[in-house]
Amino acid sequence: MADVTVDARGLSGPMPVIKLSQAIMAAELGQTIELIATDRGSCSDVPAWAEDMGHKLTETFEESDSYHFVLEKC
Repeated sequence: MADVTVDARGLSGPMPVIKLSQAIMAAELGQTIELIATDRGSCSDVPAWAEDMGHKLTETFEESDSYHFVLEKC
């Protein structure tokens, strides 16, 4: 279970990553953040953003027409 959950369902374009970025900025090192998104573009955007920013993507899965990403703030 993640420390913080960001619900970005219904948002498209860069908005899921922007919401994730805001949550990570507010989190402490080592905390986990789960992003829930419906935008298929998030499947490529989130891993690329996490790698660029130096955060660890620990889990991804699809459930009930939503994409879930769990990241650890590094």
